[in-house]
Formats: sequence, C-alpha cells, structure tokens
Amino acid sequence: MHLPLRFLGDQHIPPGSTANISAAGVYLWVDGGLAVDSAIEFEITLPAESIGAEHDARLHCHGRVIRCDAKAEDGRTGVACLIERYEIERAGTERGDD
Repeated sequence: MHLPLRFLGDQHIPPGSTANISAAGVYLWVDGGLAVDSAIEFEITLPAESIGAEHDARLHCHGRVIRCDAKAEDGRTGVACLIERYEIERAGTERGDD
C-alpha cells in the first residue's frame, strides 16, 4: 500500500510514503536519509475505505531502520524498517481517550 506518513518526535524528517507494509515491517520512501539502526517514530493514516471502516485510522509506529537503499531518480531514499511496536488510533480521538 502506498500511504502518506509523517515522522514524529524531534527527528525533523520530511513526510514520506509507504511502499510496502506488513505487521513486522515497512518499506518507506523518504526525502533525505536515515541512519541504519536508528530508532524512528512515525504515523501512517489508513483510509477508511481500505480498512472497511467509517473513519480513517492512524497507525502510530515505533521502529528501527534496518536498511537504506540508494536514492531513486526523484531524490528519495528507500528505507526498510522493523516495526517494534504500534498502536492503532481512530481518527478524531486522542491517545488515551476511551
């Protein structure tokens, strides 16, 4: 699935997109590069129609960079990440709300 993503925390990484995603990992396209073995935190919005729901959901992920590939023609870098943990949040709710 090709979904937009945004990085969280104080890493100041421009938004990117997913190229491939599974329960264990994700392959991202990002502007710039990331250091292998660095911890990252990012959020992916899952459109309601792709998950069979009424509202979009946010997938909040904590992961680790395991590989960076050469830059593509458009200047983006391919980044393979292990997802160490994730939380699914319904759009329109804040973390910790029931």
